[in-house]
Amino acid sequence: MQPQITVRPAVAADYDAVARITRDSYLAAGYFEDADHPYMRKVQDVALRAGHATIWVAERDGNVVGSVTLARAGEPYADIALEDELEFRMLVVDPAVQRSGAGRAMVDAILEYARQLDGIKAVALTTGQTWESAHGLYRKTGFRRAPERDWLVPGTDIKLLVYRLDV
Repeated sequence: MQPQITVRPAVAADYDAVARITRDSYLAAGYFEDADHPYMRKVQDVALRAGHATIWVAERDGNVVGSVTLARAGEPYADIALEDELEFRMLVVDPAVQRSGAGRAMVDAILEYARQLDGIKAVALTTGQTWESAHGLYRKTGFRRAPERDWLVPGTDIKLLVYRLDV
């Protein structure tokens, strides 16, 4: 039996683990060649991110094993959220424990939270074109592709895919 996974708001003591997990999962996925890429430096600045967005962590046996960032339309970390959507970004699970339920626990917690928010009718997210395991998780949890909303990373030819789920 897998140990219990708790999803909770991040606190300052979690920021180093969130930065490490974000870095390790993005590098393991092959999106970036090294941690010094400007975007990689940005996503590892968890304290800055926490000042402008909501960050949650997944915890198992007292260890942070994943994190996710939440945003609403108009907030600094919202890329695609429409007025009636909660957006989540940077959902990452430590590569050492991927496929152990932490990602699913975070998605389930996000959906439950979104259903309680006034004015929110859907959850939306952006994911990389080649992140097949993430696509599988999103499909399993009910998300559907919204290809008309796909977009390119500014200044690159990297296409990002949008998924959405009505709540």
